[in-house]
Amino acid sequence: MKRLFLVPVALLALSGCVRTVGSVVTAPVRAASWGVDKMTTSQSESDRNYGRKMRKEDEKRARESRKQAERERREQRDDR
Repeated sequence: MKRLFLVPVALLALSGCVRTVGSVVTAPVRAASWGVDKMTTSQSESDRNYGRKMRKEDEKRARESRKQAERERREQRDDR
């Protein structure tokens, strides 16, 4: 009779251990996949980064063009 009572108690106690063991076993796999994910760049990330780079270059060219146009206007005013 004691054994029948101990079986459910033991199962409840061990259920937490099984979850912990499962977490410990999968931890290295999760860590490795996280590392690989951080070291590699997906196609969408690459596209996003390229688009950002192109926009910044366009903005820089536009600023330089505006500065150059302003310099030319000043020179024309000074030449008169």
